[in-house]
Amino acid sequence: MLRRKGGKLLTSLCGVEVSCIVVVKGGSGMVLMLYNTLGRRVEEFVPIDEGHVGIYTCGPTVYDYGHIGNFRTFMAQDLLRRYLKFKGYRVTQVMNLTDVDDKTIRGARREGVGLQEYTDRYAEAFFKDLDTLRIERAEQYPRATTHIGEMVRLVKVLLEKGYAYQRGGSVYFDISKFKDYGELSGIKAKKIQSQARVEADEYKEEARDFALWKAWDEEDDGDVFWETEIGKGRPGWHIECSAMSIRYLGETFDIHSGGIDLIFPHHENEIAQTEAATGKKFVNHWIHVEHLMIEGQKMSKSLGNILTVRDILSKGYSGRTIRYLLLTAHYRTQLNFTEAGLKQAEASLKRLDDFLHRLKTVEPAASSNPDVHGRCAEVLRRFEEAMDNDLGIPEALAAVFDFIRETNRLIDSMGASEKDLQEIRDVMLRLDTVLGVLETEAEELPEDLRRLIEEREEARKRRDWARADKIRAELLAQGVVLEDTPEGATWKIIKKQSV
Repeated sequence: MLRRKGGKLLTSLCGVEVSCIVVVKGGSGMVLMLYNTLGRRVEEFVPIDEGHVGIYTCGPTVYDYGHIGNFRTFMAQDLLRRYLKFKGYRVTQVMNLTDVDDKTIRGARREGVGLQEYTDRYAEAFFKDLDTLRIERAEQYPRATTHIGEMVRLVKVLLEKGYAYQRGGSVYFDISKFKDYGELSGIKAKKIQSQARVEADEYKEEARDFALWKAWDEEDDGDVFWETEIGKGRPGWHIECSAMSIRYLGETFDIHSGGIDLIFPHHENEIAQTEAATGKKFVNHWIHVEHLMIEGQKMSKSLGNILTVRDILSKGYSGRTIRYLLLTAHYRTQLNFTEAGLKQAEASLKRLDDFLHRLKTVEPAASSNPDVHGRCAEVLRRFEEAMDNDLGIPEALAAVFDFIRETNRLIDSMGASEKDLQEIRDVMLRLDTVLGVLETEAEELPEDLRRLIEEREEARKRRDWARADKIRAELLAQGVVLEDTPEGATWKIIKKQSV
């Protein structure tokens, strides 16, 4: 059961969910409310252990490069992770890598290489994409193939308790024995034919007994198998996550997250097999991320619109731009990923960059501006209030850009002291611990480029506009953008992404 204390709070009216909830204030005085797929309502988040949050994230199947829809989900989970840390929690996040299933085995056999060699390639690409998108690394990335022992032990418990049965060397979970099957997804098991089974990992329309352990088949599996107490074979997909989450987070933990496509059958089956084995509640809070669309259409091979991070980088966009666009929509609404959206993301990042640059270059006033501190406190309050409301990122970003506009006006009208400017910078950096989009590293310009800028300034003083324009073009070709201001030329380095 979820723990509840305090008084009532109405949820936001999102579809059908309206509920009374209880409130406990955290250290900031604000309460974090999150939508829970189990129960379909927004409710207060209260961790099992005060001050610490355990999160299990369904990671990639490493059989190909991850597409941008995958990373929309991972980005939402990164936002959750970062915001929990912003709130003062210590976070332990576990993200599995599925490196043995039908897809990985087929891919390795198609290329004539070993399973580990094949999956290592795509695991490495996955981590590179995470870094490109500034997604923080989880504390653990367990691989299925290195946790076979835990899976076998879990299957043995299910056999001993009568929730599983063996047929033809495989082991299946009998969902008719688990009375709460379907509580997460709403898909009930009442129409199941007796012991109807599926070997494949995925099915969408009806619930059937699913494979916990698949007997080895030379035609399908080749040389991929494990000799175990429950037979020669390999694990089913669903048992992998149950075994690894228990291993690293315990039999009951705080948050399980993934895309909405995993609600059924994967997460439904995880709940059934885990709770049947342990007799305890598996997860307190389930968070699922909506689909991503490409130019208004669902991604599919038939439409030829499946995009990887590499595809977008090759068009000249930065990882930072991709990150910003993926952040802009609430995680429970569909995000339409478009070329126009990428352009708008670039424009928004330019506003952020220009603001930070102004804070570094504006001449400080002699005395403090009495309104600066109030503005800083207000943006922090609005940002946290928005994020506490089920990670309301659109409203949080609106608060940031309102702050930029209003602070620019304050500086224009009354100036800001060095202390004021430092407070503003500190607030922006504090907010960016959640957003992860600012360019904050110090930029050093090579001496030869500095001399070019000085030469251009001399050309402008002589009104030699042709020479000045030529130098501007030379600098741009080397990744340096010049902006002329009344105080002189300022420069910024364009970060170039390698594909």
